[in-house]
Amino acid sequence: MRNAETSEIQQLEALATLPAWRRIPGYLRLSGPGWLQGAMTLGGGSAIASLTIGGVYGYELLWVQPLSMLIGCIMLFALSHQTLSTGERPFAAMANHFHPSVAWLWAIAAFVSSIIWGFSHYPLSAGMLEEVIEVSTGFSLRESGGWGRELYLFILAVGIWALCAYTAWNYGGGGRAVRLFETAIKLLSTMIVASFAWVVISASLNNQIDWSAVLAGFVPRSLPSDSEGVTTIMAALGTAVGINMTFIYGYTLLHRGWGRPHRQLSRYDIVMGLVIPYLLVTGLISIAAAGAFYGSDLSIAGKLSPAEASSMFVAAGLGEISGRLIFALGILGMAVGSLVMHMLCCGSAAAEMFGWSQDSRNYRLALLSPTPAVLGVFVWSTMGAYVVLPTSAIAGTLLPIAYIGWLVLNNRRDYLGVDMPTGGRRWLYNSAMVLCIITVSASIVYSTLVKLGW
Repeated sequence: MRNAETSEIQQLEALATLPAWRRIPGYLRLSGPGWLQGAMTLGGGSAIASLTIGGVYGYELLWVQPLSMLIGCIMLFALSHQTLSTGERPFAAMANHFHPSVAWLWAIAAFVSSIIWGFSHYPLSAGMLEEVIEVSTGFSLRESGGWGRELYLFILAVGIWALCAYTAWNYGGGGRAVRLFETAIKLLSTMIVASFAWVVISASLNNQIDWSAVLAGFVPRSLPSDSEGVTTIMAALGTAVGINMTFIYGYTLLHRGWGRPHRQLSRYDIVMGLVIPYLLVTGLISIAAAGAFYGSDLSIAGKLSPAEASSMFVAAGLGEISGRLIFALGILGMAVGSLVMHMLCCGSAAAEMFGWSQDSRNYRLALLSPTPAVLGVFVWSTMGAYVVLPTSAIAGTLLPIAYIGWLVLNNRRDYLGVDMPTGGRRWLYNSAMVLCIITVSASIVYSTLVKLGW
């Protein structure tokens, strides 16, 4: 193991001498934790927020999710610098150098939100798996309704849970299991991007995409004044980099064995594994939804679930393969990746709060905390997508907790020592972080005023 670490550090030293663009292949091979962040953010919340942005608002709000990711990316850069410079666990750093109550609130929020999200993700993943099975084999219980179909979805959800639990349980062993999981996530992320690219290409060939409007949509021109639009923006902020993502990220860095030599790699890792896949997937979903649904007679505001969208893509002319099978596979991959990361977040949060080691049995059992969320299949038919956007918005309101903590830690010499930014770099980093905090806080205030009717 020591030889492997030495070899990796030597590779990083060699890569650091190359021009930035020539480092990318080497950094891509060594990357990992950033891809896990990508798997976590590309879940049901991102899918439904993206469908709503495109289906309800057309191309007008395409700028929202890139802005949300820019904010999250800046803060994750700060966290990676702090964690890799000190080697201190993020929960302990927050408790020791900021305030214990903030550390506990951060951990509890991450733990609880990871469980809550499962109640929407298991029904979502089971529904998408049902779609894949129906298109591939023709078998369906959709028409039967009642308990028969709900039991079928529950069995599919349990199967998905078993896959996720097995993956998370073995990830806890560290070492080779961590690298295998990261490789699997890279392949999964690539498949998700390819799936939605297929859908958009099919829509474009059917003349359903206005590419000039797409380009204009990435320039902020207006803010929605209705409650649904504000909730959608808050959902985008909450799902781009959620509170549970901010907690688990530092621990995936430490699980990988990264330290000071990996700081530059971590920045490339975040861009390659999180930023680029997120922008591609959310943008492609929104563009496809705008082309297929915006301006139609369909009443989709606030209730556009992926299952409904799948059928509507077919009705819009994309066909069974692109509209149902490929789209469903992409959403399924997003949901499964998120569910595994929810388990890992629960395990890390519980371990920090109760002082368990990452290789203990208690930690592994804590990984299974989201298990009750499998029962979400029994409420999905009545709650459906109505749950996802509000949950994303609530998650967005929790972000300032972590963001303010990192800003304070970024300026604590007793924490960072010689690695604390100074001079112009300190001013630049602090300004960027303050801007992120103001943006997120302003969105919370604005959404509150709109919902109060002011």
